[in-house]
Amino acid sequence: MNKMVFTIFLAAACFLNAQEPPSPQSPVPNPPEEARFNTIKYGTETEIAALIQSLKNEGADYLDGEIIALAANTRNQKILGGAFSFFADREKGGLEERAVRAVEEWDDEETETVLAAIDYLGRVKAAAAAPVLRELLESGEKRFMNAAFRALGRVSSGAEAGETAEYIIDYYENRDPADEYRRDMIAALGAAGSAAALPFLADIATDGEERAPLRMAALDSIAKIADLSPPDGGVGLEAVLSCVAARDPNVRAAAVTALGPFSGSKVDEAILDAFRDSYYRTRIAAAQASRQRKLAAAVPYLKFRAERDEIPAVREDSIRALGAIATGESIDVLEGLFTERKNGDRVRIISAEMLMQNQPERFIDKLVAELDEAKLKNQTALYNGFLKVIGETKGGNMETITRRLITHSGVIERSYALDMAANNNLTSLADELRTVADDKNEGLARKARRTMEKLGIAHGGAQ
Repeated sequence: MNKMVFTIFLAAACFLNAQEPPSPQSPVPNPPEEARFNTIKYGTETEIAALIQSLKNEGADYLDGEIIALAANTRNQKILGGAFSFFADREKGGLEERAVRAVEEWDDEETETVLAAIDYLGRVKAAAAAPVLRELLESGEKRFMNAAFRALGRVSSGAEAGETAEYIIDYYENRDPADEYRRDMIAALGAAGSAAALPFLADIATDGEERAPLRMAALDSIAKIADLSPPDGGVGLEAVLSCVAARDPNVRAAAVTALGPFSGSKVDEAILDAFRDSYYRTRIAAAQASRQRKLAAAVPYLKFRAERDEIPAVREDSIRALGAIATGESIDVLEGLFTERKNGDRVRIISAEMLMQNQPERFIDKLVAELDEAKLKNQTALYNGFLKVIGETKGGNMETITRRLITHSGVIERSYALDMAANNNLTSLADELRTVADDKNEGLARKARRTMEKLGIAHGGAQ
């Protein structure tokens, strides 16, 4: 009898095993990740807002679907504000429908929610939101006017750009808007990108009686529409060149910045002449315009400013311009700035960054050597700066230095090593990545798991 019972039990066990075979390759749930999913589902507004901030800090997107589902069915200001901000920062779609609903129902939503929704719609350039934004503007609700004008410019494109420009110009000229709205209206014209707005903007930019902030906004908008100007630059370029000699130094600086998208000998001459301006913002603008235009003729001016200007911001923008121009002459200047140990930390760090962006294979060994030198001399700021540059580098022989850093005891070094592995597709470091994925520091371990996922490396075994 006992033998018969045992036989029946054994047969039943075999049947169950046949129905539900083991799946050794199924992923094992990760408790910290599971806790995050549960927080989105069941957490308080404070817990969810804190989690969204953590995801933002990490640059993680694996909970986007859950956040979209949560936002669709809540009016909680903290949750919605955090969700809109998180998606807006990445210009990530998915919340457009909820954002439009928040704008349509603005009288039933918290002010902060509506403002976050408006900003989100503008950031993702949600063209379908243009009519809703115009309706909000027509309501005259002062709380939302500035944000709505800015977003309306951003969401407009193609044929809608001309319609939006016409609407805003008519509003500006015929409805006597409050002064606090005018700057955002001018900026919206630049964001919309309609050439029809250029004469209107040129009139504001060249009006010596107009307030400087409005003239500067007009110049910025002209620059944004520069690619729609005629070959000679037309009325837009004419206005910008006129403002290069303005009495107000801030208008001069804005005009030089606005020269960047234009071309021609007059433009080049104006940019080079701006390096001599005693107002530091104009020199910064000259460097930025040189960078945007990749103006090789500016290299000697940029070298002089990078080495001698009394304003740190001028030196830094000059270095970045040299990196953008990237001729043999400018690369040699950058190498000199980087290797001269008497230079300040920021000068050396930014020079290294530019070199790594242009010729990593040529300069990676020198950068590693200077990294070691900075650590030896306890130059913490310089060491961390060089480490960050290496962490962001793509290309060159990165495996050796990445392996060295990933086995380092420091959290910062290993975190940058994970970036390097991801940026350079270093699947050869699979074993090292698995070790970090099991680290006691959960933030570091989570980043390692994300890196492995990106590289197609299995956590528990071979690829």
